[in-house]
Amino acid sequence: MTKKNRRKMILAASLCLCALIAPAVSQAQAAPELKMPQPGVPEIFTLEGKFVRAAYNNEGYVILGYQPANRSIGGKWMLLEIGVTLLGDTPNYKLTRDALSLETPDGKTIPLATVSEQRAGGTQGLQERAKMQRDSIDYFPSRANQPCRLAFFADLDSPGMPFDEVELSPVRACLGRIYFNVPEGIAYGQHWLNVKFQNSLVRVPFKILTKDEEKFVGKNLKDIQKQVEEAFQPKN
Repeated sequence: MTKKNRRKMILAASLCLCALIAPAVSQAQAAPELKMPQPGVPEIFTLEGKFVRAAYNNEGYVILGYQPANRSIGGKWMLLEIGVTLLGDTPNYKLTRDALSLETPDGKTIPLATVSEQRAGGTQGLQERAKMQRDSIDYFPSRANQPCRLAFFADLDSPGMPFDEVELSPVRACLGRIYFNVPEGIAYGQHWLNVKFQNSLVRVPFKILTKDEEKFVGKNLKDIQKQVEEAFQPKN
């Protein structure tokens, strides 16, 4: 990852999370105070779209799209589209199902669903929604240029087979859908996707937005980004 790209991602990181939790304000008000959720681990966050978040450290990179989840308030199933790769000279690593978990606003940690749970959970409608309400997550470091299927799950109408692991490398851009069963229903607020790598943990923050918050983010995104870029310009 080049120095220029890293600087750009750092800027986006600060933008990302201020926009996520800033309260809606009127046009007459000044820009909101920037505030970021704290992952508790060393990493950088980025924002690639209204519903696209990424986080990375020196070992691993994770990007997710969550528009279907934000359109499923109260639903028992959360679908996330994710991409994963390794960075630098990190050795190849087999990512397994138990390396992924979801943290909900009430502090609970939910493991990745099993294939049998997903197939019995009536997720067909959610899959159809994801075909219409989704965002591109094809934002990878330039070195990760070999497509890779992250196949923890297969769509119910797909002939593809699910697998319990995927081999990651710095040149593989692994993409796929994952599912979590949320017994109490998807709620508004701050969520975290946790991904365990060989030697570290990456926590991708994403907030299920209210309608007002979504409007605010969409309307003020560029202005907030400009402020953050100015704040992080190198000092003479």
